[in-house]
Amino acid sequence: MTTPLTPGGRRPRGRRGRIAVTAAALTSLAALAACSGPPKDAGVTGAEVKLSASTPPARGEIDSFTWAVYAEPPTLDYTLAFDYPQNTILSNVCESLMRWTPGLTLQPGLASKASNPDPATWIYDLRAGVRFHDGKVMTADDVVYSLGRQRDPDNAAAWAQNFQNVASIRKTGPLQVTVKLKKPDSQFPQYMATAAGVVASKAGVEAAGKDYGTTGDLACTGPFKLGTWSKGQSIELERFDGYWGTKAKAKKAVFRVLTDPSARTNAMLSGDVDGGYLIPTESYGRLRDSGLGTLYFGEGLSTVNVNVTNMKGPLGDLRVRKALSLALDRSGFVKAGLGGAGTVTNSLTTRAAWAGASEQTRQAAFAALPPAAQDIEKAKALIKEAGATGKTLTVATSSIGQDVSLLATAVQAAGSQIGLKINLKTIAPNAFTALFTDPEAREGIDMFPLTYYDSITDPLDLLTNFKTGAYMNFAGYSDKRYDSLVDQATAVYQPDQRLKIETELQKHAAEQLLWIPVAEWPTAVFLNKRITGAPTTIAYMYYPWAADVGAADAGAVR
Repeated sequence: MTTPLTPGGRRPRGRRGRIAVTAAALTSLAALAACSGPPKDAGVTGAEVKLSASTPPARGEIDSFTWAVYAEPPTLDYTLAFDYPQNTILSNVCESLMRWTPGLTLQPGLASKASNPDPATWIYDLRAGVRFHDGKVMTADDVVYSLGRQRDPDNAAAWAQNFQNVASIRKTGPLQVTVKLKKPDSQFPQYMATAAGVVASKAGVEAAGKDYGTTGDLACTGPFKLGTWSKGQSIELERFDGYWGTKAKAKKAVFRVLTDPSARTNAMLSGDVDGGYLIPTESYGRLRDSGLGTLYFGEGLSTVNVNVTNMKGPLGDLRVRKALSLALDRSGFVKAGLGGAGTVTNSLTTRAAWAGASEQTRQAAFAALPPAAQDIEKAKALIKEAGATGKTLTVATSSIGQDVSLLATAVQAAGSQIGLKINLKTIAPNAFTALFTDPEAREGIDMFPLTYYDSITDPLDLLTNFKTGAYMNFAGYSDKRYDSLVDQATAVYQPDQRLKIETELQKHAAEQLLWIPVAEWPTAVFLNKRITGAPTTIAYMYYPWAADVGAADAGAVR
């Protein structure tokens, strides 16, 4: 069953050169796309974008398949798995206590059961007989150690904030771990299905030492184990035949690092790679019409935004942020930057993220948000009122894909039309991830394009980013009332009660324009005719999706 991508669409259960074009030269972003370099592409229309629940199941095993990724992970250490390339690969090697399904629901993972005897206690009963890739059996000690690495302040874990309410993690049986919380936390059990809940072998991680995640065994339990890593070129995964679950249909999965979007597309069209996620938007039409495979769309829980990283300059004035939002041509960006596969939005959160809310709560969440329609004259007036005319801002851009480069250029065009000077700073695809993890990489940058995907099906996943001290609160925003509402929402386990509080958070974040929302964006995946089975949804970030990929036709192993 498929559903059109609309603002009220299906409700189941960042990342990525420089285009020297001034605003005066633009008639629309579509025209900009035509002159920016990528091959001319017909794109897709909203009517063509149907969200598929999955691709057809594999009909047989296969020797190997090759997958395109836009950047090489700096590490595959699960504590630092905070971007697309790392998680796309790691999800097939390392597993978590709970599992996010292709339908974006929660189910048991390495824990056969999770129980909540009181609001501040979570008990995880582990599966018996699960083996790590070195053959050793998983125990409660490994779980305590693995989750402890996320909490270690010396480890710089990307997921540390998800453990801020954890008081203790203890072994309470050979195959049982009990987590005691400082206070009730509705988010913690959900994050145990992400990289935050990964379990690795204590002995294996300690043996690898400082090299863990960059070479050798990852000491995990997944359907694949890390094979050859050819730096700058490819990462190979080999099937783990001692896997506790259903074994992978492919003996090997090869991830090729192709930083140039045209090279990724050409590799798919030539058959050098069999498929990929994060399809370059400028290639939607070419791949759709190639006759060589199928382009699918699925629920992405993703919004495209402009991340405000510096409020010490002109962007510290709310009027300047409002002006930029009003000057953005969102419709033009969706057509050109997202290849027509997207929906203009004035919301930081996707509608699908509110699946657990009542209809009344959902309506309240999206009522009275700031306008998404372009209004240049009002934007000019705000810039003048703020005394910001002629002020300079710097926006990071990258050649990862047209969605990033054209959004950066759209911001530049918008600023130019209302009296701001906006410079673009080009960052290599492999270095773009550093914007999320390294404050030094963000020095001198005021904004950058950010495609944010929810890691759980809860709007708080995004909205908590504006709490004081949050990992992705790059601009250092702080508001005691907002912090209090985050704490209130976190403490409520009943979904609709929690989501009612989150409507207030949504309204506050939208009014303050802490990030500037641009569009909702579905997940795209291309599979050639040789393979099938990959999920279409954003679940591939934490679900061992590569194990489902196999031969599209029944028959002998190929």
